[in-house]
Amino acid sequence: MSKKVYCIAQFLPKEGKADELFNVLQGLEPNTTREDGCLQYVVTRQISSPFAEGKSFPIAFNEIWADIASFEAHCQRKEITEFFATYCTAEAGLAADWNVCIYSDEPVNFDAPKLA
Repeated sequence: MSKKVYCIAQFLPKEGKADELFNVLQGLEPNTTREDGCLQYVVTRQISSPFAEGKSFPIAFNEIWADIASFEAHCQRKEITEFFATYCTAEAGLAADWNVCIYSDEPVNFDAPKLA
């Protein structure tokens, strides 16, 4: 059974704060990629293409975690909780809005073999 968890964490910067917010988010990468359950943690910027005209927040983390426990432990790290307190929920923060969602690649009722 697949236990991987995929996270898309999107951020809408306040007016004129996109570069600053992107730089702060990049600063979270080194310590996060040291976490045992972190398989991928990359902050990205939305770019233009006539083949990808969907709507999204302009900054997004693309994350892959070994399992839900690894993802949830990451979310409780001091560096991460302080990021949200300082840059998202604080009045003087850099983010106007954010959206964090997790996904599984496993179909509903998947009959994966049970390995000992």
